[in-house]
Amino acid sequence: MRHESPDTGAGLRRHLPAGGTLPGHRLRFGSGAEGIERLEASLVGEGFATHRHDTYAIGVTLRGVQTFRYRGEPRHCLPGEWHVLHPDEPHDGVAGTDEGFGYRIIYLDPRLVREALGGGPLPFVADPVIGRREADPALAACLRDIDEPLDDVERLTLTLRVVRTLVRHSSTRPGGRPALALEALTRVRDLIADDPAVRHTLAEFERVSGLDRWTVARQFRVAFGTSPTRFRTMRQLDRARRLLRDGVPLAEAAQLAGFADQAHMSRMFKRAYGLTPARWTAALR
Repeated sequence: MRHESPDTGAGLRRHLPAGGTLPGHRLRFGSGAEGIERLEASLVGEGFATHRHDTYAIGVTLRGVQTFRYRGEPRHCLPGEWHVLHPDEPHDGVAGTDEGFGYRIIYLDPRLVREALGGGPLPFVADPVIGRREADPALAACLRDIDEPLDDVERLTLTLRVVRTLVRHSSTRPGGRPALALEALTRVRDLIADDPAVRHTLAEFERVSGLDRWTVARQFRVAFGTSPTRFRTMRQLDRARRLLRDGVPLAEAAQLAGFADQAHMSRMFKRAYGLTPARWTAALR
């Protein structure tokens, strides 16, 4: 990971189309690592439908005006400003002007955040827009070259930079939370992630964790930012995205990812990413 003094100028903008491009979405995934995705996107015309991720999403607007509804309020993110979205918070994304907008973003698994913090509640950033002056300049280095591979040290560095920003701008206060059975909850998480196409029962969650089902349900969300059901769906969608990027037809991808059918996958996909699978796949080209 490079450590030159970052800004949000030409170095970050060089891959994004200028204003006046044809309507549509453009998505380009960069190099990632376990628990980390980096994405470059541009949008002209129709926006992203309301959707929600099960990760933290922290990105910087590079051109245009990015507008979105978050926790019931309209928000605007200008070039050089950052936006921070908490896991499982519904939001959309539309251009504030006819020229569209472009951004780069990091998606970070809440488990990495919790590990970096050594436990405790996940940070919650109530105001999702961070101004240029309040942003950590080192964070932009994580998005300067999204194609640069992330080894273990760089993965750790990126995680710590994101977590530092989350904590700095968080409205979460220590205390007031019961102790979490993290080892037991992690066993439930791993059971789901090992094969998300399998629908596990509550009895299986109780067996692998040694906890009752109510404790699993309550504490899983606190530990990982979403429910066990939602976590499974997102891992199914991770599998579906990999298959679609490899050229697997929609119906076959839906079956291999464990969805009831293509229509079921399409509904879940749009709820997670704001685009149908067909439009998402087209945006990658």
